[in-house]
Amino acid sequence: MQQDQLYTRLKQQVPDRLRGCRLDQAAASVFPDYSRARLQKWIRDGRLNVDDRPGNVREKLLGGEWLTLEVSLTPEGEWQAQQMDLDIVYEDSAILVVNKPAGLVVHPGAGNPDRTLLNGLLYHCQQLESVPRAGIVHRLDKDTTGLLVVAKTLVSHHSLVDQLKARSVSREYHALVQGATNQSGTVDEPIGRHPVARTRMAVTRGGGKPAVTHYRRIARYRGYTYLQVMLETGRTHQIRVHMAHIGHPLLGDPLYTGGYKGGHKGRYGGRQRVPGGVGAEVSSMVQSFGRQALHAAYLALRHPESGEAMSWRAPNPEDMKQLISLLDADSAGV
Repeated sequence: MQQDQLYTRLKQQVPDRLRGCRLDQAAASVFPDYSRARLQKWIRDGRLNVDDRPGNVREKLLGGEWLTLEVSLTPEGEWQAQQMDLDIVYEDSAILVVNKPAGLVVHPGAGNPDRTLLNGLLYHCQQLESVPRAGIVHRLDKDTTGLLVVAKTLVSHHSLVDQLKARSVSREYHALVQGATNQSGTVDEPIGRHPVARTRMAVTRGGGKPAVTHYRRIARYRGYTYLQVMLETGRTHQIRVHMAHIGHPLLGDPLYTGGYKGGHKGRYGGRQRVPGGVGAEVSSMVQSFGRQALHAAYLALRHPESGEAMSWRAPNPEDMKQLISLLDADSAGV
């Protein structure tokens, strides 16, 4: 898709406190709305001048110089804009919040070259072509439903990434898991790529990234528990891996059901087992559910431009509502 170039020109003076700093360090300080990596690229491309001359990433500054940043924001990828129905729960000039359905991949990749959320976002808002990953700053798995925030500008993108790094974005999920959990708990275990099955993640104490998941019981059913789950970190498959690790994999999860089998040849996965004693209707729905019962129900953050505290809630999707209703009726009196 062809679009007009978007131009930005900014000018700032280097304060004395940055004397002795490299140009890229100083630029990141005086132009805080842009990442240091992006500024380094613009410096190398000759887009950032020091007192009207091209700058060098590693040059040391004396303080008092004038930095002029002038860039044309061009499309970040070769992705195609594709029309699709999006459930947008909030939108302004800086951000939008979308309620993602099950079955929708967030970003193009191997096996999913198009018809992803990213493709739909590009059709909805053309300016997202000039924002990294079309403004997507965090993801949900294909079959996880719920709320995602999208940055519509570079300034918003930088702010939201910083908020996620600072763990100041609140994210709460609703999940149905196998078995009876404690009333509440925390799983603080590092997560990394599975040592054998590279498409899966695992608790890996020898090199995984820190991951912290909190959970609280909402209701207990015959053979299952309905949880509120809160994330401190945002690792790939974090809730699915952590709940499987403690012996309570998500209902319907085709990848991590059965818990982790240790050792070098350790693996996740297993047949979806239905506990004894449940009714035939519940058993049938559990076996046919076809996805992990996980929904991003709540999202809270600071608006990238105004600083206002904002939050949104999305009700459980219909399949989870129906399943919870059946489990509740089946467990009446238990």
